Amino acid sequence: MPFDLVEEHRMLRDVVAKFVDNELMPLEKAVLDREMSGGKVGLTEAEEAPILKKCKDLGLWGLDAPEEFGGANLPAVALMAVNEEIGRTVVPFTFPPDSPNMHMLMATASPVQRRKYLEPYARGEAKSAIAISEPGAGGDPAGMITRAVQDGDDWVINGRKIWISRVPSADFTIAMARVEGSSGRHSGITAFIIDKGTKGFEIAREIKMLGGQRTYEVVFDDCRVSGEQMLGRIGQGFAPMQLRLTVRRLQMGAWCIGMSRRALDMMCEHAKQRVTFGAKLADRQAIQWWVAEAATKIHACRLMVMDAAAKQDEGRDVRTEASMIKVFATEMATEVIDHAMQTFGAMGVTKELPLQLMAAKVRTMRVYEGPTEVHRMVIARRVMGLGR
Repeated sequence: MPFDLVEEHRMLRDVVAKFVDNELMPLEKAVLDREMSGGKVGLTEAEEAPILKKCKDLGLWGLDAPEEFGGANLPAVALMAVNEEIGRTVVPFTFPPDSPNMHMLMATASPVQRRKYLEPYARGEAKSAIAISEPGAGGDPAGMITRAVQDGDDWVINGRKIWISRVPSADFTIAMARVEGSSGRHSGITAFIIDKGTKGFEIAREIKMLGGQRTYEVVFDDCRVSGEQMLGRIGQGFAPMQLRLTVRRLQMGAWCIGMSRRALDMMCEHAKQRVTFGAKLADRQAIQWWVAEAATKIHACRLMVMDAAAKQDEGRDVRTEASMIKVFATEMATEVIDHAMQTFGAMGVTKELPLQLMAAKVRTMRVYEGPTEVHRMVIARRVMGLGR
């Protein structure tokens, strides 16, 4: 299957590349300085506001949102090219809205929920978070024990969730819980939409992560929501959750390609200038092999990502491909970034270069959205026909 982008999507990729170079790259120093001083890696409102305006001016808004909500309804193959360019910078920015939660809402939202949550979210007017993992159920979400009990027309949720991104700024959070009377690993898992400020839904603590990132632990203490807040059907939340995870895993593959491209470019530029023991690093076999391996794996990873995206656009099940990408892309980026850091020597392990922030970011990526080891287990089981 050919993976050349159509002209319209190539033009979009070029616009995004210029946006990254002109709007995001100049902010890297401020982001690095904040992380260096122990602060959060993120944009301030003053930094983000003009960027969002520029996005709207350029039409970089709601790229995969439905046209009925003012989006461009772009296919996954076009979005992979966009995400690859975004991955080149350590500035944490994505074009509104963040895609995975939107796709989960599109697959499950009722007419009322579409008007109240999906439409403003697709227009980039609302922010969301998702609560899946628990202290005792991280890489195995089917092991969750957070419970939702029906009480008349309401649901009462009790439990604890962890490793949640963006929840303090989220207007609503999609929370996964088990309903009573369910048995089996996947049965009974149900999604609920929790509005910000709902009684019994509290942020327990902020958790500092590598690279200036933050996640949060939340508690559901007799958190009562109306029946209209249930997302999808009772006990049928696992499949939509997996759809959401698949969308993110393909994104991550594209981000890893972008990070690896940036690291490779930095490695090549430095190697052609740096002289040691009378010879340029570019003439050293070790560096040449690192460059060759990086270029080869980036090419292979891009083919993997575009293949999965093309299949997703056809409506095919790409969960296995998404797992393969999650493993291959994160390990590739880890290796390429590490080799780039080694090429720079002592400078490579300072906090002055973006390489250390990229290394921290990809290290966390090997854990979230499913640890590498779990994905390998899943791939093996599917290949051997031992279950999905």
